[in-house]
Amino acid sequence: MSLADQLRAIFEAERALRRAESELLQGDPQEISALLTQAVVTAKGTHDPAEAELQLTRLADLCAQVPGDAMADAMLAILDEDQPGVRVQAAEALVDVAYDRYAEVARAIERMLSRGDDGPAMQELPWVIAEVAEPSAVALIGRFLLHKNEEVVASAIEALARLGDPSAVAALKKLAKDPRVVTVEEGDEEFTSTLGELAEEAIDALSE
Repeated sequence: MSLADQLRAIFEAERALRRAESELLQGDPQEISALLTQAVVTAKGTHDPAEAELQLTRLADLCAQVPGDAMADAMLAILDEDQPGVRVQAAEALVDVAYDRYAEVARAIERMLSRGDDGPAMQELPWVIAEVAEPSAVALIGRFLLHKNEEVVASAIEALARLGDPSAVAALKKLAKDPRVVTVEEGDEEFTSTLGELAEEAIDALSE
């Protein structure tokens, strides 16, 4: 097969994918939701990392196109993966959905917090919330400040600093003397800091 033939094959495969996706999404929403929910569970149980990534990144896009709390839960389940590529795709999909259907995403996040979940998603979600920047963002991110995992707390502190809402200062002051040590990434570099130091830096930034 020539290079030109290979390129044409790629275009045809893309057209076939779009047709199949369109036909799938024209079905009954409840049946689609149940199907995608189960597909996420199956994909997360796949032992082949490459196959799991392929399925989960596609499922993140599909789940984003179907309204409902079940799909928000499924997207958070996809975000709660160790593979960085999967998390990036899921986070981008969640941000897109949250701009249009914020209540669904917020309720799903609150359910994760109430369960005391401690997976990779918990460090990503404060940034998703800060990116959308709804009026309730400070209160919702503030719940992450109470998490038992110091890395989740650190993520919430940094997300609040990025959000730039001075009303977060009161919650951050409660962490000003927290001695727990975390690893912080800044560009290509990593350094350690206490949660108290991070909180103080965020307070200073929000008080300017």
